Amino acid sequence: MHQAQRSEVIRAFIAADLTPAVREAVAQVSARLRQQLEGLPLRWVAPENMHLTLKFLGDVSARNLRLLEEMLAGEALQHSAFEFGVGTLGAFPSERHPRVLWVGVSGPDALLRLHQGIENAMARLGYPREQRPYQPHLTLARVARNAPAEVIRQVSQVVRSETVGYLGSVRVEAIHLYRSDLSPAGPRYTKLFTAQLATDRAAL
Repeated sequence: MHQAQRSEVIRAFIAADLTPAVREAVAQVSARLRQQLEGLPLRWVAPENMHLTLKFLGDVSARNLRLLEEMLAGEALQHSAFEFGVGTLGAFPSERHPRVLWVGVSGPDALLRLHQGIENAMARLGYPREQRPYQPHLTLARVARNAPAEVIRQVSQVVRSETVGYLGSVRVEAIHLYRSDLSPAGPRYTKLFTAQLATDRAAL
């Protein structure tokens, strides 16, 4: 049994948590949209699962977790705590052709440096770099892949007509390694490890 655990492969990602206040504000936006788009084939993210993704790792061997955690802890200490703002509504790849609905994140340069540092650290462990430019966001929902053009049009109309203002700010003092387990009821996230960022005093 011990050997089976050592060879286990898990899905994992690195993220920053939201504050309860911001999570509730984003959940209210999601509920409002969900009401307008009721009956359409979208998969909505549960409020408790909302987070700011910094790096999706994909498959991770359980036997490599300790090395990954050590690398993440060391990288986190190279960055000071910072805040990011949350607000606005958008969609990927565009509002006219929405496939992913999101609330935007306006982060300082510190967020981009942290993301790049994590990318570099994980690349040294063999995890592929993200090829697309980093656009921080909080995912609200995903449109079904086989959704017809009429559904895309309806979702686009709602996204373009809905106004979402500033929802609050989040102070990031730590980043987390999460395990993701998929199920018919939706993904379940389990926090495996927390890496503290440098405090202001430690950064001096």
